[in-house]
Amino acid sequence: MKNNSFDAGFIAKIFGFVLFVYLFMGFMVMPCINTLASIFTTRNATGLPEPWAVIKFFLAGTMPLFVWNSLKLAVCLVITVNIVGISIVLLTEYFDIKGANILRMGYMTTLIYSGVALVTGYQFLYDSNGMMTTWLSQMFPLMNKQWFSDFNAVLFTMTFACTSNHALFLRNAIRGIDYNTVEAARNLGASPFKVLFKVVMPTLLPTLFSLTVMTFITGLCAMSAPTLLGYNSINPEIVRLAGSSAADESFPQARAALLSVILAMFTIILLSVLNHYERKGHYLSVSKTKAKLVKQKINSPFWNIAAHVYAYILFIIYMTPVVMIVLFSFQNYPAIRSKMLNFSDWTLINYFGTQNYEYMTSRGRLRTRVGSISGVFSNADAVGGIRLSFIMSAVAAALACVIVVLAVSYIFKHRNKMRALVTESCLLFPWLLPTILICYSYRIFFNREVWYVFGNNLYWRENVRFLIIMAYTVTKLPFALRMIKAAFYAIDDELEEAAKNLGASPVYTFLKVKLPIILPSVLAVFALNFNALFTEYDMGATFQSSYGKTYAMIIQNMTMEEGREGYNINASGRRCASTVFIMIVSGIILYLVYGVGARDLGERLEARKRWKRRWARLTGKRL
Repeated sequence: MKNNSFDAGFIAKIFGFVLFVYLFMGFMVMPCINTLASIFTTRNATGLPEPWAVIKFFLAGTMPLFVWNSLKLAVCLVITVNIVGISIVLLTEYFDIKGANILRMGYMTTLIYSGVALVTGYQFLYDSNGMMTTWLSQMFPLMNKQWFSDFNAVLFTMTFACTSNHALFLRNAIRGIDYNTVEAARNLGASPFKVLFKVVMPTLLPTLFSLTVMTFITGLCAMSAPTLLGYNSINPEIVRLAGSSAADESFPQARAALLSVILAMFTIILLSVLNHYERKGHYLSVSKTKAKLVKQKINSPFWNIAAHVYAYILFIIYMTPVVMIVLFSFQNYPAIRSKMLNFSDWTLINYFGTQNYEYMTSRGRLRTRVGSISGVFSNADAVGGIRLSFIMSAVAAALACVIVVLAVSYIFKHRNKMRALVTESCLLFPWLLPTILICYSYRIFFNREVWYVFGNNLYWRENVRFLIIMAYTVTKLPFALRMIKAAFYAIDDELEEAAKNLGASPVYTFLKVKLPIILPSVLAVFALNFNALFTEYDMGATFQSSYGKTYAMIIQNMTMEEGREGYNINASGRRCASTVFIMIVSGIILYLVYGVGARDLGERLEARKRWKRRWARLTGKRL
């Protein structure tokens, strides 16, 4: 019996090892090596290999402009995002500002909609014909109505879109400050602002440094905002070149590969600096009895009024797109086209049902397009995009969690051994590369019959869906690893020893002892990954195909085609309704993760008792 058990366990280990190596080499290493090699295997006009042709073209052409534009955006975002991000956290968590709870809800709206939904929402309001720009131009006639374009539009949009990390991580950091240190400084006569800069801010530096690096990488690798707002940065150019051919321009694939590698180099350098900074360790001496932070009053009437005004101006900027998108999702096509609210004619057509569209031809004839006005859930393309994105996002999020849970269990079992370090490094490998490099490498490497995947072309027809799922999974492995690994530290080793002493097998111990402890964290990771992938734009644009159109791409493509040949008449209205739908889904997930999921065991048991009492009252049954 023992020999059979040994054989089964040994075979399972060999199978797991071979599968892990196969997936790591085939879906991480080989595609990226192929991309790197393509730079130096280009051929000139005579058909002869010319290894340095792409680099010469890069130095002599306009390609450095895309790199410079991305660097400029990244540097400016570091400044603007930190200013706004630190402001919203201090205003809601450190200073005593009236209505802080309402302000916090407004500042955190970017958590429930992002990517293409957020960018198109800002575009709807602030472009040259946007509602807010129109109103402002009426108030200020000399205003430039083209202000929301190119770099200005991208910087403005991403400044407010990228403060989500500050709202989550910097908020937790400032809540963890020991109030005893603040009170001691105040007792020594320090003013509130001196306490802020001399006592509070130094404790936040590690978190701020991490947020700064991540913001810089976000700006460097920006995709949806530059693409939709017309800014020439690296990622949109990579996607454009990936869809081009040698007949259109000189070696486009190799140029796209070179830009991807440049992005990867920047990312690796920045993450290495961040990792080195974190390993140095930053500690603050606090008292043994840590006190909860008490909000600080601003004694100066002038600065108090200025802080309140500034706080509510930011609140208006954050909330205006959300409110307007919700309102316009219930407006008909003429109101949306003119961007003027019509409170006398509300409609659900952008959500449900269909209508005919009547219009006059150039010859003065009345024509009717049957069913050309349709709601999100009555439009075949929209429903298909929702279904496809939902399935692919759920499968990828679940697959990432399963892989990481098994890998972390193995890592903890063999902790302090080289095999554990190698396994962890392999799972963190995608973090060293920009998402666009991974996706572009997949698109080029698997867009032919590849022996590694049994002679299949994974970019062909429906196969592209599998390729998207693999890209989704790979890009989410590092985040899942860091979160789930932290959850494993909560498992007491004595529990595993007790189960082992009682004769429980390793598999039974894992399922009955370990998994219930880490399950809330695993579900939280699944929910957050699904939330991010469901509205993902960057990978969808790279893999764009008639068989792999994600929900974000469906929304964008329909809006671009609005009114063309009498179809997609109310695409802008469907876009607004789609954004509302996305906000509802994201809001529910965030509530389950940070609301219900954040409760401890006692709170959960008490909540279960309350639900049982309510059910008993409704049904008339006794508990």
